[in-house]
Amino acid sequence: MIRYLTAISLALMVYVATASAETLRGSVTNLPIPRFVSIKSDECNVRRGPSLSHKIDWVFTRKGMPVEITAEYGHWRRVRDRDGVGGWVHYSLLSGSRNVIIEEDMLSLHIRPNPDTQVAARLEMGVIARLNECSEGWCRLTAGGYKGWAPQKALWGIKENEIVE
Repeated sequence: MIRYLTAISLALMVYVATASAETLRGSVTNLPIPRFVSIKSDECNVRRGPSLSHKIDWVFTRKGMPVEITAEYGHWRRVRDRDGVGGWVHYSLLSGSRNVIIEEDMLSLHIRPNPDTQVAARLEMGVIARLNECSEGWCRLTAGGYKGWAPQKALWGIKENEIVE
């Protein structure tokens, strides 16, 4: 009996370890959870629950603001911002376009993904930039008409070591 229980326990531990190693998928879209998207419009209501009958807690007022989707329910997505504050947003108010928020003041945008290359521009903390691609710890951004490469660790809106093509 003890051998039987030990075998069941071992099998359960292997299953749990395998399941947690896999990427979680949204029940509606089958896309990875969590994932980053951006706000599509100048005004985006954030609600306490996934329906129009739930109270609006606040309104995003910046088009392009990156948010992280943490759950799905029908046409609703639970999102959180860089401060960790979350709520429910209708999917039609979200865009798959990737943007990031600059997390380091006067962040240098380099002409190539190398800190020893020429600086194309410097971005203030809090600036929202368009994410073009990322690899090997560097991301190519566009902001205010400038393009360049920045260290991935100085950005919010992309997972650590995430590759974007």
